Amino acid sequence: MMTNSRRTLAFLFFLSLFLSSFSLADNVNEDLEDLEQLLSIDEEEDKGGAAQGKPSEAELLSRAQRIVIELNNENVKRVIDGNELVLVLGYAPWCQRSAELMPRFAEAATALKEMRSPVVMAKLDAERYTKAAKLLDIKGFPTILLFVNGSAKPYTGGFTGDEILIWVRKKTGSPLIRLSSVTAAEKFLKKHQIHVIGFFESYEGIEYDEFVKAATTDNEIQFVETNDVKVAKVLYPDIRSNKAFIGIVKSEPEKYESFEEKIEEENILNFVEVNKFALVTSLTELNSARVYSSPIKLQVYFFAETDDSKPFILLLQDVARKYKSKIMFIYVDSSEESLAKPLLTLFGLDGKRPLVTAFDNRIGSKYLMDSDITTRNLEEFCSGLLHGTLSPFFKSEPIPNHSEIIEKVVGRTFDSSILESAENVFLEVYTPWCIDCEATSRQIEKLAKHFRGQENVKFARIDASLNEHPKLQIDNYPALLFYAAGNKSNPIKLSKKSSTTELAAFIKENMKSKTANTSSQDKFKKDEL
Repeated sequence: MMTNSRRTLAFLFFLSLFLSSFSLADNVNEDLEDLEQLLSIDEEEDKGGAAQGKPSEAELLSRAQRIVIELNNENVKRVIDGNELVLVLGYAPWCQRSAELMPRFAEAATALKEMRSPVVMAKLDAERYTKAAKLLDIKGFPTILLFVNGSAKPYTGGFTGDEILIWVRKKTGSPLIRLSSVTAAEKFLKKHQIHVIGFFESYEGIEYDEFVKAATTDNEIQFVETNDVKVAKVLYPDIRSNKAFIGIVKSEPEKYESFEEKIEEENILNFVEVNKFALVTSLTELNSARVYSSPIKLQVYFFAETDDSKPFILLLQDVARKYKSKIMFIYVDSSEESLAKPLLTLFGLDGKRPLVTAFDNRIGSKYLMDSDITTRNLEEFCSGLLHGTLSPFFKSEPIPNHSEIIEKVVGRTFDSSILESAENVFLEVYTPWCIDCEATSRQIEKLAKHFRGQENVKFARIDASLNEHPKLQIDNYPALLFYAAGNKSNPIKLSKKSSTTELAAFIKENMKSKTANTSSQDKFKKDEL
């Protein structure tokens, strides 16, 4: 969730970009020389205003804007072709994600300018300047692209100011920060909450080269190197000084993790990927993609609103510590609808009370902890997840307490109503959002009325958005399935384009015996589940 100050900064930045875009049409010849003049003015202001205290957010925003060039249809080719390195942010005025990203982009631009980086930072209102957007192949918002000698490279980093800065430095020739003094290390430590430290007696050799390759390949974490053990101990107090050492430092209870494998690029990258998250990671819009793509495929999710979560966080951390690197623990604020609702919908839950779920992303199974959240219960749940002994969760509506001409089937009654029934069953699978389902439902209702009173056939329907079953795997709606009385394990999938007459003829032919007639199956069958 954004802080008030960050919201203010995002709004001001977004508003000023929107307003400033109207003046660009009158001044399309603005170039890098104009930018340098403005930046020199800022530098003079910085010197003259040092005694007046820290500048306001609005002042910082105004200065950051001057660092980022505004592209348009007329200047885009000149800026891209005339500079070796250009980082472009494509945005749209109405896009909330763009508005949130803009101040972070400007923050990175300011830091790169202070480092005297050769990277030119630019932004493009891709909705207004469609010609420029097409030239740069910007199709969605926001989009970040790095142009190296005119060729675009997709952005693969994080979305905070620091993460943008780190990614740009890594991809433009500066994957490492070298620290040579205790003072420099202390200054570095204040700015970087998470980093990977490498201690090497000399900056050469096979192991050192592997460390540099890992630093270059990684997209998110700042790597730092030193050959001075005193400097290294500032960042990692328990460092061993007798041989090469690699460790990761985080700002949480489990602050230090040392690398124990053979120093090779792949091993280092895997170590960083597994250990970069906290014991209990709070899911946000910024880190959600990295969480979902984590190499740790067993994931436990704890849902609760902020105030309700406080009594459980220490409990979760204690259990997470026992399953470190095996199970990833994630906290989701239930009040953050954009984050919580998609996950809770998978379980048919609303998140009004604290609850724990889990996913095994290796096999696509999900699980629900239906007991109280205690240390013992959570440990048993996690042990079952790790050893594959948990029963997968399948959504189900409550069991209906009334009968209709078309039987309503739910997840809990699928076995008894369909698979264990002695009758032939004609099943309609639908969803509320399906465009064609309503017309198909009317068609099936006519069939049900036509065959009313027949003892060896019944009609049923199931809402697939609210009910699941391991033997019902459908991805296209509506679906029409015929479960023959003598062969429930191989339902016949019928074409939804079949006419009412065709479906009636199929049903009549297959009602003659307990097993479906082979010739009629071949005629109507599209595929077997």
